[in-house]
Amino acid sequence: MSNAIARFFATGADREPIGDRGEIDRLYRRHRLRVMLAITLGYGLIYTCRLTLGVVKKPLIDAGVFSPSELGMIGSALFYTYAIGKLTNGFLADHANMKRFLAFAFMMTALCNLAMGFATTLWLAVTLWALNGWFQSFGAPGGVVAMTGWFSNRERGRIYGVWSTAHSIGEGLTFLGVGLVVSVLGWRWGFWAPGLVGIATALGCYLLIQDRPRTLGLPQVSDWKNDRYDGAPKAGMKSVLALQLSILKIPAIWILCLASATTYVTRYAINSWGILYLQEARGFSLPAAGTLLMTSTLAGIAGAIGFGFVSDKFFNARRPPANLLFGLVELAGLCLFFFGPETMPMLLLSMALFGMGLTGLVTSLGGLFAVDIAPKRVAGAAMGVIGIFSYIGAAIQEQVSGALIQGGMRMVDGVRVYEFGPAIWFWIGSSLLSLLLATSLWRTRLRD
Repeated sequence: MSNAIARFFATGADREPIGDRGEIDRLYRRHRLRVMLAITLGYGLIYTCRLTLGVVKKPLIDAGVFSPSELGMIGSALFYTYAIGKLTNGFLADHANMKRFLAFAFMMTALCNLAMGFATTLWLAVTLWALNGWFQSFGAPGGVVAMTGWFSNRERGRIYGVWSTAHSIGEGLTFLGVGLVVSVLGWRWGFWAPGLVGIATALGCYLLIQDRPRTLGLPQVSDWKNDRYDGAPKAGMKSVLALQLSILKIPAIWILCLASATTYVTRYAINSWGILYLQEARGFSLPAAGTLLMTSTLAGIAGAIGFGFVSDKFFNARRPPANLLFGLVELAGLCLFFFGPETMPMLLLSMALFGMGLTGLVTSLGGLFAVDIAPKRVAGAAMGVIGIFSYIGAAIQEQVSGALIQGGMRMVDGVRVYEFGPAIWFWIGSSLLSLLLATSLWRTRLRD
């Protein structure tokens, strides 16, 4: 049984090379566009299946279904399984056929969301959300493996930046689209609507994504683009597993793990608790809170693309100077959001700065920088190593934030009142630590 499953997901055998240069060019242009569309838009759509819990927290609390600490437990279950899954599935992705690997995962995460709409007991919700995290963990390493197979070294910073907009696309659709659905139809549709979209996304990705170029008879993308060597196996090279394990011997990888973990604390603090904060501390309605947070996701699209462009063009593909620049922008936006004037223009500005800076950092620390300094043949494993630390950070955040928020919650004249101060300082402190760790890698350079 296990052998049959492994064969189903395994990458195909290399085909006889195509000799017609015109046909090679035509197939590359066609499949690169389709792959990029699938891993960017498809991943963005399936991302809504991960974030919807943050939108329905207030309705669930108000209905007495779950408390803030219980919601923290449910949310952390996704992040813990995502962290473990991103490591193991990152290693597996280097050996897999992305057409089947990603389509299967997207279908399963959609089904988890549909089931979550029926869950009102803690153990069931924790179990379903943990399974959702596991299947979500296929997405990022799978997308990076597909990207490195179809795009060369010289393109990677810009292409990675475009792909990273998927996070912002998913966040924007969740905050605005799912928020509107929940405000009209109730919290259950906050899970059902993304689940239905996820099923369509899985089918679309299966149709668009292709296996490695050589399984179609095409040359390596480095040969087609006349680029420098980007990790294709050659005689005398280490095995894929040996290359994967060699990642653990790179000191910069471990610093990146910690920097990414602390960045993900702040990232998912705002994603998971930002709507509740705006509703309870600022008096926003659910649609209005979602609309404001969507500002950060729109700015995040510019941040993701901008980071790849800035680091490639202005810093010669060096990520640390861009890390410092985008980290300062993110921290400024976060402080302005919590401590600046409580006017709509200032809130919009703060979310724009935060979204641009944070998504730039996530683009770098969450994958691009690791892919730069690790052997290119094992990009999935590099993403996996970074990913397990990133999402352990997100999971710890979920539990700590839930406990801090519940600790500051009290009833006054029959009205629930929140004190967000301790949680806010926890989030800002994590951003500052991430900036310091990322800056410490100033002399780390791109690996050929």
